[in-house]
Amino acid sequence: MPPRRQPTARQERLGAELRKLRDAAGLKATEAAGLLGVNSVQMSQIESGVVGVSEERLRRLAAHYACADEQLVSALVSMATDRRRGWWEEYRGLLPHSFLDLSELEHHADFRWDVDFLHIPGLLQTESYARALFGYVNHRSSEAEVERRVEHRMRRRVIIERPDPIPYEVVVHEAALRIRVGDRAAMKAQLGRILDLSDAAHITVRVIPFDLDAFAGAGSAMVYAGGPVPKLDTVVRDAPHGTVFVNAEAQLSHFRTLFHRLEAVALDPGRARDFIHKLTKEL
Repeated sequence: MPPRRQPTARQERLGAELRKLRDAAGLKATEAAGLLGVNSVQMSQIESGVVGVSEERLRRLAAHYACADEQLVSALVSMATDRRRGWWEEYRGLLPHSFLDLSELEHHADFRWDVDFLHIPGLLQTESYARALFGYVNHRSSEAEVERRVEHRMRRRVIIERPDPIPYEVVVHEAALRIRVGDRAAMKAQLGRILDLSDAAHITVRVIPFDLDAFAGAGSAMVYAGGPVPKLDTVVRDAPHGTVFVNAEAQLSHFRTLFHRLEAVALDPGRARDFIHKLTKEL
């Protein structure tokens, strides 16, 4: 397989998981390379996602690494062999790579959790809200560039709007519900959309109010995408230097615990709906 100029986050993840299995087996890259009949450079390219790997080779490596987790191996095989082009590929070269990587991650996710404190989570946003947000953050961008970002964000909603939507749970802070990213009318429409979506059986919205005592978790914004097995879950976080995809098992465990802690102190779905309805009436 020819080298990729820029592997996607999903392709890099596959390579990283193969490297984890090799490390757990206590083998050097040269030993794994010899098993496949390739050199160490080619093995490094496989483990960095620059070069793909066939099902036969992947299973040979897993067997040699004595990996007994068949569910994990099958999931990795699916990652390696699924080469269908997703709708997000239409935006390659037009939007940052992280936008496309997130779309691909969501497309393959089994469930999704969101935590946000300052903005309405992307999957819940209206066009007007997203346009105001992108227009402010990217104030030097052309109108066409902003519209591409808005269009892409609206298309991402397919994972919760399609006939077989994934379970989606949101914990949002009162601050995000009150900050008027757009004007009063746009914000009222945004809150109305959240109320409409929260009626769906697969969508759960919880709210953390300002008056919650002893709350110090306001730096915990995240996107948590569930994989086919817990080891393939992914956390996405914004950082000063860009979007970060987190997949180390210890960190995933930390973020799972953190989400459930936030979930436990937030208003339950019924009270959250009443709370959002009250805010809507105030606008």
